Amino acid sequence: MDRDFFDRLRSAARSVIAEEIAAGLGADDKGAGSAYDPVTEADRAAERALRAIIQQAYPDHAIWGEEYGWTRQGAVMEWSLDPVDGTRALICGLPSWATLVGMLEDGRHVAGMIDLPQLNETLVAVGGTTVRNGEAVRTSGCTILGDARLSTTDPFLFSGEEAAPFHRVRERTRVTRYGLDAMGYARIATGDLDLVVESGLKRHDYDAVVPVVRGPAAMSAIGGAARTSPPDV
Repeated sequence: MDRDFFDRLRSAARSVIAEEIAAGLGADDKGAGSAYDPVTEADRAAERALRAIIQQAYPDHAIWGEEYGWTRQGAVMEWSLDPVDGTRALICGLPSWATLVGMLEDGRHVAGMIDLPQLNETLVAVGGTTVRNGEAVRTSGCTILGDARLSTTDPFLFSGEEAAPFHRVRERTRVTRYGLDAMGYARIATGDLDLVVESGLKRHDYDAVVPVVRGPAAMSAIGGAARTSPPDV
């Protein structure tokens, strides 16, 4: 597995999503009467394009996708696809949506991609290293909550027993930004944010993110950038 393959996936997803945007996006609601959960033909077309490339190159690999579920579930090597993470952002004309592709071996996250087409920015993690548009990145190394820059997708994401702990964290951090979707995790990897707190994530939301963030976090630790302080929250 190399970065060239992720480049193929990125190009294919960008192409079909651009075509659907140009044709005019209509959104169906997958929420079934609960919270609004939009899906567009861009989501579906991008997943079909990603699946076709993976199946041709790796016919024995399993694929999990948000829109079309499992293919060959149980294989040692598997792919996790979120063709448009942040569909709400997409239909609102905001640039924070992303295409997420994760690769796992025996349940371990080994490679991943966060592609931000509207920013022409792609983060790819292969072999324990993460690059953004070809250049290696590293996390900030910040481990002091009072210095941290925090992000979450929606301030109303946390309810019930989750609300109070989140607000305790938020009140201790230096600054909080909302509405970034997967772009928030990209900014963790590049050291521009220090902390993302979310709730209710499904595997297609995080399978690509894990290796992308772990690579530059390891680089920061090697570089001695990390500072430590008891969290006390």
